[in-house]
Amino acid sequence: MSIVFAGLSPHPPLLIPEIGRRDRERVSLTDQALKKLAGLLTQSKPDVLVIISPHGPVFSDAIAILHKHILKGDFGQFGAPHVSFTEEIDLEFITEIEKTSREQDIMVVLMGDKECKQYNITGKLDHGVMVPLYYFREFGLDAPLVPITMGMLPYEDLYRFGALLTKVSKKLDKKIAVIASGDLSHRLTPEAPAGYNPHGKEFDEFLVKALKKYKVEDLFELDPKLIEKAGECGLRPIIIMLGALDGLEVDSEVISYEGPFGVGYCVAAFTPTDKEIPSKIDLLYKKRSDRLKGIREKEHPLVRLARQTIANHLEGKKTSPPEELTPEMKKKAGVFVSIKKHGQLRGCIGTTAPTQENVAQEVIQNAISAAFYDPRFFPIEKDELDELTISVDVLSEPEPIESIKELDPVRYGVIVKQGNKTGLLLPDLEGIDTPEQQVEIAKRKAGIITDDNIKLYRFKVTRYH
Repeated sequence: MSIVFAGLSPHPPLLIPEIGRRDRERVSLTDQALKKLAGLLTQSKPDVLVIISPHGPVFSDAIAILHKHILKGDFGQFGAPHVSFTEEIDLEFITEIEKTSREQDIMVVLMGDKECKQYNITGKLDHGVMVPLYYFREFGLDAPLVPITMGMLPYEDLYRFGALLTKVSKKLDKKIAVIASGDLSHRLTPEAPAGYNPHGKEFDEFLVKALKKYKVEDLFELDPKLIEKAGECGLRPIIIMLGALDGLEVDSEVISYEGPFGVGYCVAAFTPTDKEIPSKIDLLYKKRSDRLKGIREKEHPLVRLARQTIANHLEGKKTSPPEELTPEMKKKAGVFVSIKKHGQLRGCIGTTAPTQENVAQEVIQNAISAAFYDPRFFPIEKDELDELTISVDVLSEPEPIESIKELDPVRYGVIVKQGNKTGLLLPDLEGIDTPEQQVEIAKRKAGIITDDNIKLYRFKVTRYH
C-alpha cells in the first residue's frame, strides 16, 4: 500500500462552532472547503491518518512525534474544554518511522511520558492537529492517528522525511493520508496578530499559485527574507506533505483561500495517481549544493577570511591576515561574525569596539569565537563547512541617544547598558521590525530586567556577504 490522499488544512480554533460563534461567518469559505476536504479524505479510506503540525514540540535539529497508545486533547485554552479528543495512535507506524529515519540520518524524537516530562511538554494534542481532526471525525473517519510536529531542519531534509512516510506505509502495507496543518501569512492586514507586512500578500499569492500548479520545486526557491516577513506557520508542514507524494503524478486542487483577521487560510487537496514519475529528492539536494557553492564563490574577502579561519582551526592551523590587506581590512573597528546553516543561526560573536590591530585580525578572532565558542551552540564540525553561510559586520563607533525614537531597526544596531550589563543587537535582522523589539531583545541578552538607569547607543554596520 502507499499514500492515497494528502491535503492542506488551516487551523484557526475559531472554526470550531463552540469557539468561533459569530466570527465563523468570516471564515465560511474555509469552513465549507474543509468539509469538502474531509469528504475527499474519508472517501480515500486510509488505514493511518498522519497530521503534521507546527504547534507541537518543535526542535531545531529533529522531528518530534508523540508516542503514546492513547492521546488526548481539548480546546480548553480557547474557552471550550468540552470539545475534546481521545485518539488511538498507531505505535507500529511511529516505531517504523523512527527506525527508518535513523537509517536515513534524519533525527526523530519519540515523545513518550519520560520525554514529555524531560522537556516540560504536556503530551497532549495541539490545536494544529485538533482543528482539522474535528472536521475529519465529523465525517466519520476513524483511522488511527500519527501526530507529527515539524522540525527546523533544512527543507530538503523535511521533504525527504515526507517521502520516508510513504516508504514506511509500503513496508507495513498500510494506506496513509498525510495532512499538512498550517496557516499562511499572519501579516496580511493591520489587524493581523503579527502586525502588517506588505510582503505577506506576496508570499501567500506565490504559495497558492505553486500549490495550484503543483510546482513543488518553486517552494524551495522562496527568498528566506520573504518567508520571514510573511510570518507564516505552514511552509514546513507543507513541504513534508509534498515529500510524501514524491515520485507520483498528482492531481492538485486549491479548494479555497481567504485572509480574514489578517491571516491566510488555504485549503488544498492532492490526490496521487497510479503513474510514477522521477523522484525530486536528488535534484533538490543538487540545487541546494549548487546554490551554496555559488554563494561561496562570490564571498567578499572579509567573509572568505572568516571561512578560511574556521577551516584552518578545524585542521589545527593558525590563520594570519593576508599579506596585501584590502582597504576594509586596514581600518580598526568592532566586528561581528555571523554563521548560519540552512537559514538557522549557527554562531554569532563579535566586538563592539576594536580589540585588534586591524579589522582583518578582528575577523580572525571573532570567526573562531563564533564557530567554536558561542555558548548557545556545539562547536562547528568539518563536515558542516560547505553548508555554512557567513556574514561579517563592521561596526561604526556607537553614539549615545536620548530616546528610543532615534532608533531604526533596519538602519541602526542598538547597545543597551545598565551598570556593568551590556546587550547588543545588530541591525536589519529577520523578524525584528520595531525599535521596541530591538531594545527588548538587547535587554534580554544582557539580563537587564528593568528600565532604570538604562543608557542607549546606536551604531551602523557595513555588512559583507
